Amino acid sequence: MNSLPHGYRAIVIGATGAIGSAFLAHLRADPRCALAVGLGRHTSPAIDLDDEATIANAAQHLKAQGPWHCIIHAAGMLHGPHGLPEKRLGQMNYAQMEATFRTNTFGPALVLAHFAPLLPKQERGLLAVLSAKVGSIGDNRLGGWYSYRASKAALNMLLKTASIEVARTHPQAVLVALHPGTVDSALSAPFNGAEIGRRASDAAGDMLRVLDGLEAGETGGFYGYGGELLPW
Repeated sequence: MNSLPHGYRAIVIGATGAIGSAFLAHLRADPRCALAVGLGRHTSPAIDLDDEATIANAAQHLKAQGPWHCIIHAAGMLHGPHGLPEKRLGQMNYAQMEATFRTNTFGPALVLAHFAPLLPKQERGLLAVLSAKVGSIGDNRLGGWYSYRASKAALNMLLKTASIEVARTHPQAVLVALHPGTVDSALSAPFNGAEIGRRASDAAGDMLRVLDGLEAGETGGFYGYGGELLPW
């Protein structure tokens, strides 16, 4: 991450997932990175996206070691105990919609609220949330996947709105939503992820390169892993 100061510090939230652990490995392998911390449900401090107190506690715990120049939120869900993504209106149910939004939207929103203040105020800082191209309203041509699409579209709006506020106090900060592409992971496994997806390490490396090349004026954007600006 050549755009960040030598000795930069990084946080990866959702570090036990395929992409999160790949982000953490890349950052720890960067000789310019002085410290890279991975957070999840079973780390210390722990983060549970269903429990705001754990998010606030983790941010407070790490504040003294800051500022943190690179913060990446890599946690998310596509399917769970309530079923696979809905293909039809008739398959929607409250429990699945609530669970999807809690993990993909509400949790990341609270991460933004508690972790964005940890970015440096007078130096370059990067904060990224993992979104998905299927969350693009303008690019939706196939339909289906109601809860997942909507949760990521809402996440994009929260990120965009946060970027405007953070720019007032952290003028060199870049906050963006990133699309990783299809990755071979537990999230994509029911959809032939192993056959059509890339390695998590490749996806994380691509997204870090995109982050590294963005300028402060590009904050609030939605970018693909190849660097292209995606439609809302």
